[in-house]
Parts: sequence; C-alpha cells; structure tokens
Amino acid sequence: MFSRITTAVICISSLCLSSQRSFAQLDPGPGPVDGRVNVISTAVPFLRISPDARSGAMGDAGVAISPDANSVYWNLSKLPFAKKKTSVAVTYTPWLKELVSDVFLAQIAGYTQLDENQSIGGSLRYFSLGDIEFRNNNGQFDGNFRPREFAIDGGYARKLSPNWSIGVTARYIHSSLASGTINDQTIRPGRSIAADLSAFYTKDIEKDNGVMNNFSAGIAITNIGNRISYTQSAQKDFLPTNLGLGAAYMIGIDEYNKVTFTADINKLMVPSVQYVGDSAFLPNKSMLEGMFSSFGDAPNGFKEELHELMYSVGAEYMYNELFAVRAGYYNEHATKGNRKYFTAGVGVKYNIFGLNFSYLVPSGTGIQRNPLSNTLRFSLTFDLGANEE
Repeated sequence: MFSRITTAVICISSLCLSSQRSFAQLDPGPGPVDGRVNVISTAVPFLRISPDARSGAMGDAGVAISPDANSVYWNLSKLPFAKKKTSVAVTYTPWLKELVSDVFLAQIAGYTQLDENQSIGGSLRYFSLGDIEFRNNNGQFDGNFRPREFAIDGGYARKLSPNWSIGVTARYIHSSLASGTINDQTIRPGRSIAADLSAFYTKDIEKDNGVMNNFSAGIAITNIGNRISYTQSAQKDFLPTNLGLGAAYMIGIDEYNKVTFTADINKLMVPSVQYVGDSAFLPNKSMLEGMFSSFGDAPNGFKEELHELMYSVGAEYMYNELFAVRAGYYNEHATKGNRKYFTAGVGVKYNIFGLNFSYLVPSGTGIQRNPLSNTLRFSLTFDLGANEE
C-alpha cells in the first residue's frame, strides 16, 4: 500500500523527530502514564529540523535570542530589532549521517530592513532524502526514487513600539516522496500553503557602569496550514503546526564580553493519536479544530499533555562581536519521541562574513545507536548592510 511506502520514506527523514503513522509503536511495557509510546504524527517533519548552526549549538533554542538572518525560521518578528540592515545566511546540515550518507537539509535565508520600523525576510529550505529503493507489500522491487521536499517563505515584520514587534510569514510547501501508480492510486507530490504568526519583546537594561544588559521574549506559531495528501484519497496528514515560547537574557560583562542565556518551550499543535484498546487512529479534524483540541486531547489527560512539551536551554559567550562559544541541551519526553541531546558550537566573524558551527551529542540510553549522533551544522552569514548601532 502507498501509505506503507510513505511511512518508510518519511521515517528515514524523521527518525527521532516524528513518527509518521507508526501506530505500531504501541508498547505495553512499564513506563510513564500507561507505558504507551504515543508520538504525535505529522507530515513534512523537515519543517521542524532547525536549519541554523547558531541555535543548533544552543539546544535548538531560537525564539528569543538576538535577531539574525535565520530569525525567518524561528521568529520573524525579531527582524526590525536586528543590528544589521541586511543579512543573508546559508546553512548545510548532513542529516542522519550515522545511517545514510546522502540525506541533507540546506537553507538560504535573509532579510532587509525597509526603515527603522519595518523589515521583510524570506528563505528557501531544501530537504533531500537521498536515493530510496521502493518495494511493494510482497517485497518485489518497484523502482528507485529520490524523495525531496522544499519550502519557500516570505514575511513582513513591524515594530509596534520601541520594545514590541509582530510578524507574519507565508509559506509554500512541496513534498515529493514517490511517483507512479500503486494499487490503482496515482502518487503525486503533496502541496500546502502555511503561515507563521509571531511577536517579540526586547528591552535594554543599563547597568551602573554603562554596560547594557538585555531581556527579550518571543512567541511564534508556525506552519499553520491545510492538511497534506499524496493521493486522491480523502486521507490527509497534518502539518507540524508548532507553538514556541522563548526568553533570553544577555549580560554585558564589559565593553567586549557578554553572555546570553536562553530557554524555549515548544508544543506541536496537532491532534494526538487516539486508542481503542490496542487499535490506534488519528482523528479526522479540520486544521483549526486540530490546533485548538491539541491542548486537551491526550489519551491519558493533563499529565500526558505535559509530556508533549519540548524544552531547549542554551548559552552563548561572545567576545567583541567577533568570536562566540555556545552550548545547550534539548529534552523530549520518552513517550513522545525521546530526543535528548547536548549541543555545542563556535562562531567566528570577520568583516561582513561569519561562520557558525554546531555539533550534537545524544544523551540517555542507546546513544551508541542513535541516528542523530555526530550531527553537524554549518552556517555562513553575510552582513550586507551597515551596522545601525
């Protein structure tokens, strides 16, 4: 069946990130709640892979840290407060390199400030799943295919006051996982239109010695869009609509040194898989109904709803805006995906050019077999505009 082929392909791209229709993950053994692994299921999970080496080194926390070109992904509303008038970032991430060698995520993102109150930004994300060999339910060879997905973004952000700003982003999503006809169903690329809504608050706090501290906070609801399908059937999957909340505090040590601490909380606004005995099914809900019901539909009540929260914490030391050292930690509950990892990275800048690097180290049990082990991200930035400070 096509659904099984889709599952196999998406699981390669989303292993340890999402579970596409893997309802067989029923685990009757002992554990939290009732011991059942109930990972939230979505399509196009590449939209939730962080394409940013800076945040990737800080536990994938990015909603409230200082703005840069990759704010288009995290929280577009930060852009009017950016120090540079125009910036572009290019990021490359080999994905699941412990399993395969030809899967990667690449992104180019950028923004420009129209004036002191308005900014526009955009990005192109491309996810290649390498070469996949397809087989039918009888194990017979059905051919090779190179699945690929991409998303094109464009957004506008505006200051509402010296401390507040809002942003809105439009996104086109294209997901081509297979081709041909299987069981009399023509396989086609999945397509959808989505939007992000975001807000940002920032305030400088001057110390007695004249050095500035800064507090910032942000909220972003991302990937609000129609469900996606790969055939003519009525069966459709939800986009990974996500609510992100973040806060950051920058401490100015002196004129040259500063340290930033940040934390994010994320929750997928997607219906939970429901169970009747050992049978699992995904509720057939509209986009808006699915978003709002996601805060109270966990099969085991409020305790399981808390398990759906994902936590990121990170820190960044910066010297003279030229050199940075970063570290962080990411945590997801064992019954909701069980991604737990430490991150670290460095950043250097020379003139208009900047280079950021991050490295991921899984924690917890099974780390020797973790497909996220040794995940690297590389980001190259170009600041094309003059410094507005």
